[in-house]
Amino acid sequence: MTDALEEQGTFYFSISVTTRQPRPGEEDGEHYRFVSDEEFGEMIEADELLEWAKYNQNLYGTPRRPVLDQIAAGSDVLLEIEVQGAIQIIDAYEDAVTIFINPPSIEELVRRLRTRGHMSEETIERRMEIARGEMEIGRQRFDHRVINDDLERVVGEILGILHGSRPK
Repeated sequence: MTDALEEQGTFYFSISVTTRQPRPGEEDGEHYRFVSDEEFGEMIEADELLEWAKYNQNLYGTPRRPVLDQIAAGSDVLLEIEVQGAIQIIDAYEDAVTIFINPPSIEELVRRLRTRGHMSEETIERRMEIARGEMEIGRQRFDHRVINDDLERVVGEILGILHGSRPK
């Protein structure tokens, strides 16, 4: 979905850092910046992260400087982040526009996770437990919610939200 939004050419898409291992086909610096636990800790200590969170035993975060540089240059910045990190953004930046991407249903989310083929049933169960809590937070704290059932419609809806939120 983020590739489809990026193709619109009007947004800067922030690349997160993570301590997890790359999945097949993922490129360092393109999909994520893959770092060690030690490097991630150093980034936290140096206040180099705009937000960060632990999700499913791995750390994820948004490098501060590239985002603030893009905002200062007048660009709209998209962050694809975990709910814990989004709450940090919501609390720190009152003008941030937040969109929670919901699965069409819990059953469909389970099906999508199984289709990936690299997760154990235990991991899927843990992910589902996390997802249920995140969906509740999404209902309570996010500005908008979009059902991820059709890529073209979802991208159009997100673009409508983002374009509608720009100052006139």
